[in-house]
Amino acid sequence: MNATVSVDGVTKSYGAVKALRDVSFTLSPGRLCALVGHNGAGKTTLIKLLLGLIHPDHGDIRVLGQDPAAGEFSARWQLGYLPENVAFNAALTGRETLAFYARLKRIEPSAGWPLLERVGLGHAADRRVGTYSKGMRQRLGLAQALLGRPRVLLLDEPTTGLDPALRLTFYEILQELRDDGAMVLISSHALNELEDRAEHVLIMNRGVLVAQGTLAELRSISQLPIRLTLDLAPAARSIMPSWIPADSTAIERGCVLLARDVVQKMALLRAAASDQTVTNIDIASPTLDDLYAHFLRSQEKTA
Repeated sequence: MNATVSVDGVTKSYGAVKALRDVSFTLSPGRLCALVGHNGAGKTTLIKLLLGLIHPDHGDIRVLGQDPAAGEFSARWQLGYLPENVAFNAALTGRETLAFYARLKRIEPSAGWPLLERVGLGHAADRRVGTYSKGMRQRLGLAQALLGRPRVLLLDEPTTGLDPALRLTFYEILQELRDDGAMVLISSHALNELEDRAEHVLIMNRGVLVAQGTLAELRSISQLPIRLTLDLAPAARSIMPSWIPADSTAIERGCVLLARDVVQKMALLRAAASDQTVTNIDIASPTLDDLYAHFLRSQEKTA
């Protein structure tokens, strides 16, 4: 499968500050990818490079097979972008604003009207943007990013200001684009939202790509333990069953076991399933928050 986005050995500096340091990765079509990192990690610089707004100092970038910083970047019309802080002409209506961006993308303005409904702005389409709340402006920004069903969608903190209902709608729209073969890259601090949605994760810190892969791959690389919480029958709580490892932690309702990998997890589950004193099992794999913190700590130790 050809990569939709390819970044190879990219370095970018602003004076003495190195925003990106030898960053390399590829992103495939039909995937929802997450770009995570603290402020100053290099996320916004990376997005600007993918858009062709700035040039790398070193390295090569390809978006839909083309150099985004080249003069003839015809694939630009197939990109969608939502910045963290959207800014629109307050004197225009929502419909007029979307029409303006549709013309920039060389599509019929009327093609955007259904998007206004989809993002919950149908009732306010003919109101001036200056009367919109922050959340409504964010909805309008999402609508303009979705114009023309982009093949590459770059989103910087896209759910800021969105209510829970619209966040669900937002991710439904992204799922449709992904199923249609688009590559969606989300830069966000809302790691809990991306936990069950991101199919590829890029973890940045101080301009360095410290880890990347699927959640399963990152969990395997990190070797963080899997947490199993067992509820035990009252009679078994004072004297733990013999198969429970010595390093387990007793809690009021039973105990907590830590499995170093999937193989050990399955062995513990088989033992628990055959023990009549086990009344319930909760399994917690390392979360994206856990993985993010782990890889940042690992980089700090080796820096």
